[in-house]
Amino acid sequence: MNERHRLIAVILDRREVTSQQQLVELLSEQGVSVTQATVSRDLDRLAAVRVRRNGHMVYALPDLRQPLDPDDLLREALASVLSIEPSGNLCVLRTNPSLAQPVARAFDQADLPEVCGTIGGDDTIVVIAREPATGADIATLCRRLRTVELRV
Repeated sequence: MNERHRLIAVILDRREVTSQQQLVELLSEQGVSVTQATVSRDLDRLAAVRVRRNGHMVYALPDLRQPLDPDDLLREALASVLSIEPSGNLCVLRTNPSLAQPVARAFDQADLPEVCGTIGGDDTIVVIAREPATGADIATLCRRLRTVELRV
């Protein structure tokens, strides 16, 4: 972990960072000049996830002392999904801007047998169903996972 990654970890631990741009600004206050694209890559390398805290979504680092269950990460990520629309063997998920990548990553980490893969943009995720599953099956799965409580 380099010094910038350590600083990001400290900031995420002490502050409620709701956007990558906010993190860019907080790093700048510490004398570290980076772009949003760099922050995005850093968050990915640090395995940062978006979690709900005090009523809004913030970036957080996983507790490495206790491995996170991929299904729990997916449930948490699905909380940021605004709409779910199946079409053929695809399921299109919409989020607010900048939230699609964490959702796509959560699907990839969950390694569900029904999911062949994902494509994540800024606010849209395409989940590709593995035959014989369909987009409608993926939509049902997403809706079901969003209603299940996280394990504690």
